[in-house]
Formats: sequence, structure tokens, C-alpha cells
Amino acid sequence: MRQNRLRWVSGLALLSVLAFTGQPALAKKDDAPPTITSFSGAFLAARIAEGDNDLDNAITFYKQALAFAPNDTQLQQNLMLSLIAQGRFEESLPYADKLKDVADVERFSRLALAINSFHKKDYAKAQSWLKLSLESDLDKLISGVMTGWAMEGAGKPADAMSHIEKLDGPDWFDLFKSYHRALIADVAGLTDKAEETYKATMDNSAAGGAAPETWMRNAEAYASFLSRKGDRDGALDVLRQADLFAPGKPDIATLRDRIEKGEKIEPLVGNPADGASEILLDLATALNRGGGEPFVRLYLEYALALRPDSDAALVQLAAVAEQLKDSQRAIDLYRRIPGNSPLKEVADLQLGLNLADLGKTDEAVKHLETLVDAHPNDMRTYLALGSVYSSKEDFRSAATLYDRAAEALKTPAKANWNIFYQRGIAYERLKEWPKAEPNFKKALELYPNQPQVLNYLGYSWVDQGMNLKDALAMIQKAVDMRPSDGYIVDSLGWAYFKLGRFDDAVREMERAVSLKPEDPVLNDHLGDAYWRVGRKLEATYQWRTARDLKPDPDVLAAVQRKLLEGLPPLESNTAQEVQKPKPATPAPKG
Repeated sequence: MRQNRLRWVSGLALLSVLAFTGQPALAKKDDAPPTITSFSGAFLAARIAEGDNDLDNAITFYKQALAFAPNDTQLQQNLMLSLIAQGRFEESLPYADKLKDVADVERFSRLALAINSFHKKDYAKAQSWLKLSLESDLDKLISGVMTGWAMEGAGKPADAMSHIEKLDGPDWFDLFKSYHRALIADVAGLTDKAEETYKATMDNSAAGGAAPETWMRNAEAYASFLSRKGDRDGALDVLRQADLFAPGKPDIATLRDRIEKGEKIEPLVGNPADGASEILLDLATALNRGGGEPFVRLYLEYALALRPDSDAALVQLAAVAEQLKDSQRAIDLYRRIPGNSPLKEVADLQLGLNLADLGKTDEAVKHLETLVDAHPNDMRTYLALGSVYSSKEDFRSAATLYDRAAEALKTPAKANWNIFYQRGIAYERLKEWPKAEPNFKKALELYPNQPQVLNYLGYSWVDQGMNLKDALAMIQKAVDMRPSDGYIVDSLGWAYFKLGRFDDAVREMERAVSLKPEDPVLNDHLGDAYWRVGRKLEATYQWRTARDLKPDPDVLAAVQRKLLEGLPPLESNTAQEVQKPKPATPAPKG
């Protein structure tokens, strides 16, 4: 249970640093790929490399396969998309030209050719490339808005805005259409129209719920517009509204600071290529809800091809690399964020976490220690470094770090609950409970009913045989708040197990395993519960499952011992045999 709790708790520290989380990743091998002497071998190697997200090798093998079948359009398509997804846009253009009339892939090939025309400021040609024979709603919005930007580039902003306004599609089109009409009016110097349309987009906060990043980009562009117009108070009011919608955005905070200082503010989008890049960024971030990372990555690379200095696209693309478990690619992208970007601190934090994911923990610690020293009042830096210490099980260093963080907090606020929570975990892992418990209580004082804290403190009390009624009630409340969190549900089951309420333990642990079937610790716990209620065959099955899921070495050793010997008999006066009172709130049905 300790290891299980540590796994999701240390993950929470990363989630608290940013809106996106670095995942563990495997480093790419530097070995040069072999030359393959058959079409089938090269094609199979390319597909395997692509499936492993090793796009450089996939590209090499696709090129080898094309040497055997130079006119194979499927190979050309796969190679073109791999090149674009790896940021090798110029290399993709010859293949895009070959595929420009292939209906199944024209949405990608003609988009690449249109972007190349934007580079050359050949806006008439760009409009031609953006005419597709087959269009989904997404394709229609992309090609329609980019066509509008090409019209603006050709000196026809009124036609551009009219074209975008007339795009027919589902209701979710409206936010993107309105935002880009405002941007075009702004770029074209149509001041009254720009202000009217920015405001209308801002007022559509309901649509912003489906595409929050785009709504926030509109707020940033609108505030920039008002500042350039000389309306400082209006610009700051827009940023106040943005803070209420999505607090803590570093680009909004930086813009506010610059406006308050009276600095000159540049427009968010300054030309047609920037505008075309913006719609690709907007839609990629709106689509990035998990499960479509390769598709999102493609559109972000198109956006970067148009605007290579887009820090927003770089950060989003790095986050996608993390989701695809490609930490080295994420690091490379974060390093491209310029030093004057509002997102630089976020990029530096994530860079450190990705170094740790690659197993470069000493380098990660050194990098993040520098950030802590440079930004002693930024709690994100402590959380990032603390999570790396926890991953190394260096809880003494983590506790010392969080002591320093707590000292830096003059007046702790609700947002600081995680500092005290993580400090409590560090001291609990060091078996210094008198120091741990007050930190959990402080976290709950700052953020009452925070489910992770309720769960951790409640379980710790159960584990020590303290405050049992309150402890179970706290864990049950955490489950009620997070009924789909397999780890919290397992915690409730394990608490029942520790108290000898084995039937209750089985019920909750079965539900936990159904929520997280891939976790070896949860399967191990369910095996223990089955054994105690006499379901020994099922217990053996769960332990075997836990063993095969490759648990940590100490868990594996315990599981193998149980497969040989089972659980020892209960002693007559153990806590497990004592039926404790049920928590105040019944467990939800699994």
C-alpha cells in the first residue's frame, strides 16, 4: 500500500506544477538503423518504428521501402506524414506535391503546399491549395479560416472576414470563426470592427468551456489590442476576466505586468502566416484531450512550419511528446523556448521533469535546484524538485526542500495546500509521524475536503490504529469525491482489510481493480482479500496477475512468497480480527 500510494501521490506533484504532465519515457538509441535489402523487410521495420514513436528510423525505413516501390502512394503518404510529424517540413514537400491529387491524403498534402505558399506570400496559390474535394468538419474549418487569412494577405480583409463568417458547420465553429475575424480586422487596421468582434468572442464564455485555450488566446489578443489603442484600464479588465476563467496562466500574468509598466505591446498575430498558424494551434489544443496525440502533433508541426517562434505551439508540442513517452523530444522542444517568453519558466520546469523521466536524475536535480534558487517564491519549482527527490525515494532531501518552501510562504493560501501535503508525505515516509500529521492537517485547513489529503491522512491513521472512525469516514469521503480513482478506492479496501472487515475489503478492491486492472499492487491487494475470505484459488490467480504485471522488486518478492505459502494464519488478538465501526457514509456500489 505504501508503494501504491507513493506512485499516485508523486504523480500528483507533477500535475500540480502544470496543466500537463511529463510521463516516463524511454531514451532513443543512437545506433544507426541498418540497411534492409527487401521491400517487405523495410516496410515492416518502418511500421514497427512508427508504432514505437521512433519517427527518425521510420523515415529511414520508409525511404528504403520506396527504393523498391517508388510509385507506391501509401508509402509516400506514410513518409510525408512522418516527416511533418518529426518537424522536417521542407523534406515533406516533394511527397506532398506527388500526393496533391490523391483524395484520401489531400487534406494533409495540400495543406503542406498551402503552407509553403504562405511562406512565399503567394496567397492566390495558397487559396487554390486549400480547395479540397473531401472535407470533414475539421478540414472545412481549417481550410476556410486559412483561406480567409490568404485573402487578408492578398489585401482583401473584408472578403476574408465575410468568407469566414459564412463557413457552415456545427455550433463549435463559432468561437474559432469569431476569434479569427477579430484577428483579421486587427491586422488590417479595422479598429472598430476588431474591437466589436474581440468583445463578442470574449462574451461567448460558454463556447470557451469547450475550447478554453482559444478563448484565453482571444482574451490575450483583445488586451493587446486595447493596450495598443491606449485603453490601459480596458486591457487590464479583460485580463481580470481571463484570470477568473482560468487562473494562473503565465502568459496572462506577464502581459498584465507589461501593460501595468506601460511597455509597448505587440499584437498576438501580426501577419497572414501567423494567423494561419494560429488556427492550427487553436484546433490542435482543442483536440488534445487524450488518445489523439499523433494527430494533434501533426497539426502543431504544421503550425510551427508557419511560425517557428511560436512558444505556445512549442510548449503544446512538447506536452504531446510527453504523452507519447518521448521525453528527449520534449526536452529538445522546451529548449527552443526563448528566454524572454512568458512560458520559459514552465518550459524549464518541465525540462527538469523530463530529464528525471529519462533516468538522468542527477542532472534533473541540478537543473531544478538552479530554478529553486532563482525563483525562491515560486512554489512550482519546489514541487517539481520534490517530485524528483520522491522518485529517488530521497525523502530527507524532499522534507528539507518542503521545509524551505513552507518558510518562503508568508501567508499560505488555498493554492499552497500541496506544499504541506507533500511535506507530510516526506515526513511520513521517514517515519516521523509527529512532523507529518500537522502538515496533512494544514493542507486540509487550506483546502478542506481535498480528496488526496483525506485519503492519505485517513489511511495513515488506520495503519497506526488511530482515530479509526474518523479515518474511515475521511477515506470514504475521498472515494465519494473520486469514485473513479482506482487508487483511492483501493485505499478504502485496504483500510477495511487492515481492520479485519474482509468482505468489505473484497468489495472495494474488486472495484479498484476494475478501475486500474494494469496495476500490480491493486491486484496483489485483491489476492490478499480473497485469501482471507477463503477464496484461495481466486487469490492465487490475482497474485499471479500481480506477478506478471512486473511490480517493483520488493512487491514481487512478497507476491512470490504468497504464491508458495499463502498468507499466514491470523493471530487470535490481531487488529484484523476486530470488527470496527462502519464509516458514517456507506461505500458506493461498485
